[in-house]
Amino acid sequence: MKLRLHFVVDPMGWFCISMVLFVWLYNSFLIPKLVLLPHYAEGHIPAALVVFYYLASLLCISALFRASTADPGKLAQDPKILLAERDNWELCNKCNMMRPKRSHHCSRCGHCVRRMDHHCPWINNCVGEDNHWLFLQLCFYTQVLSLYTLVLDFCQYYYFQPLSSVNRADFAVHHELALLRGSCFMGLIMFGGMSSLFYTQVKGILADTTTIEKMSHLLEDIGPRRSWQQAMAEVFGTRWKILWFLPFRSRQPLRLNLTSRSRV
Repeated sequence: MKLRLHFVVDPMGWFCISMVLFVWLYNSFLIPKLVLLPHYAEGHIPAALVVFYYLASLLCISALFRASTADPGKLAQDPKILLAERDNWELCNKCNMMRPKRSHHCSRCGHCVRRMDHHCPWINNCVGEDNHWLFLQLCFYTQVLSLYTLVLDFCQYYYFQPLSSVNRADFAVHHELALLRGSCFMGLIMFGGMSSLFYTQVKGILADTTTIEKMSHLLEDIGPRRSWQQAMAEVFGTRWKILWFLPFRSRQPLRLNLTSRSRV
């Protein structure tokens, strides 16, 4: 399965994702330069801490790139509808196209998206059936990277040994306190925001409810709920839990033989 790149032409979305990239670049450059690499060079910390930070940073930016460029589930111009599935399709009153039920029209992107959860300006893309798993990875790895950054900011002043060989004339070293305060502030904002978002996303997946359905009150809970393993496996497209954490792969739809819940 080939990876298809999907770009949304939206100046506001470009601005939002630029802000996210700035925060990632700021901390991915600052923390190793001021904290990790100097302390590792003097033998204060093991190499594993440095490797883990770069790994978390790589997974975070990879999930961001994939979530922002992956096709969220855009419907084809002329979908082929099987006769047995016609009852599960409906006409969109905005673009006059047939779409599966639980699809929604995104006014910002200008097309319908299968099982659309919401449009996220921070990734400049919709969150739908085909990239929801990547959005979850982005929330998770952003939490990991933000929390690790906050811990390192704290340890720099209250736990790590003082550095003996630093260039005080270097701009970053000379303004270390102000730069680390900025890092701490951004870490708190990102960790708090992503933790809340990750919780609501997982809660919606386990309840088989999208954000749009929850806000529009389109869901009537009359059927049995799936187990958390089945719900997450359907979103990630695989039952192999280790693959849920890897953004470097493609997703195949995983259809489970479960009694679906009715939407009104």
